Amino acid sequence: MTLDLAVANAAAFWTIVAESRGHAVTTRPGFVCVHGGERSGMRIVLRTAAPSADDVAELTELAKNAPTVLVEDAYGCVDMSPLGLTSRQLPVMTRTGPGFGELSALRADTPDLLATVENVVVHGFPLGRHQPYVRGEVFPPVLLERDGVTTWLVTRDDEPAGACLVIDDGAAVGLYWVTTVPAHRSRGVGRALMLTALSEVDGRTVTLTAAKPGKPLYDSLGFTTVGSATWWS
Repeated sequence: MTLDLAVANAAAFWTIVAESRGHAVTTRPGFVCVHGGERSGMRIVLRTAAPSADDVAELTELAKNAPTVLVEDAYGCVDMSPLGLTSRQLPVMTRTGPGFGELSALRADTPDLLATVENVVVHGFPLGRHQPYVRGEVFPPVLLERDGVTTWLVTRDDEPAGACLVIDDGAAVGLYWVTTVPAHRSRGVGRALMLTALSEVDGRTVTLTAAKPGKPLYDSLGFTTVGSATWWS
C-alpha cells in the first residue's frame, strides 16, 4: 500500500535527521519519537494503523510531558485532544511513473551548499522555532555522509530561490521541506525543484505530505492523494 510506503519513509526521514543532529530517537513497532532540543521540539510519527495499547500509552505519555510536540498520524488512529493538542489535516501524496529530463538545479553536496539549503528552508518554509537561523542546527554537515540523503538547491537571478531534502529509504523516495523563498514564488521555482528531484527516481514511488498552497503543483505533476495525515500540535 502506497500510504504505508509514505509513512515508512517519513519515519526514516525523521530518524536520519534526528541522528544527524545528535538527538535521541525512541523506536517502537507503532511509532518513532524524536527527542529534539528546545528549538526543535518532540516529533512523534505513527508507523501503523493499529498500534498496540502499550505503544499508544507510551507515545501519549511522551507527548504529555513534552514542552512542544507534533504528532504525525497518517492513519487517524490516535486522539491527542485530551492532551490539549489541536489537529490539522494534510494530504499524503504519492507518485509512481517515469521521471523527467535533467534540469540545471544544483545538488547541495558541500557544507556551504548544504548551509544555503538550510537557510532557504528555515526562512522560506518557514521553520519558526529555528529562527534566528543557526548554521548547522537543522541540517548538520554530517547529513552529507548519510546514505540515501540528497538536498537540492534552485537559484534564480543568481540568488538561492528554492530547496528540498530527499530521503531514499530503499522502498520509496520521500520529498521534504519543498520550499520556495517568498521573493521568488510564482516564478516556476517550485516546479523546477520538483522536476529536478523527479528526474532521478527512475519510475519509483515518490511520497510527500502537501501543504495546501503546494497541492495544485503536485496534482499537475501526477501525484495522487492516498491518505490524509492528522498532525496534532
